[in-house]
Amino acid sequence: MTKNAALEFGRHGIITNAIAPGAILTPMVAEAFREVNPEEPKKAETEYARNNPTKRLGLPEEVAKVVAFLLSEDCSYVNGQTIAIDGGESNSYGIV
Repeated sequence: MTKNAALEFGRHGIITNAIAPGAILTPMVAEAFREVNPEEPKKAETEYARNNPTKRLGLPEEVAKVVAFLLSEDCSYVNGQTIAIDGGESNSYGIV
């Protein structure tokens, strides 16, 4: 949909991009780790992040920085892109 919108609306000066955040350590996600392992929620988080190339979850401010870039004039010629904010984890999808 992002690519189609870029093709259709780009000629009208409308830039269309999307973000695809991975596991981000929000309060809701932190609470889920507390529910999984009430004694050691950090251990549950570490276990969850072990398959991520960075071995950690993302932070909300890391997502915010990408969004701020996409909204800035520095991004005026980026159109029709979906930006993964996932520490590189999506690069392994489909690999067995």
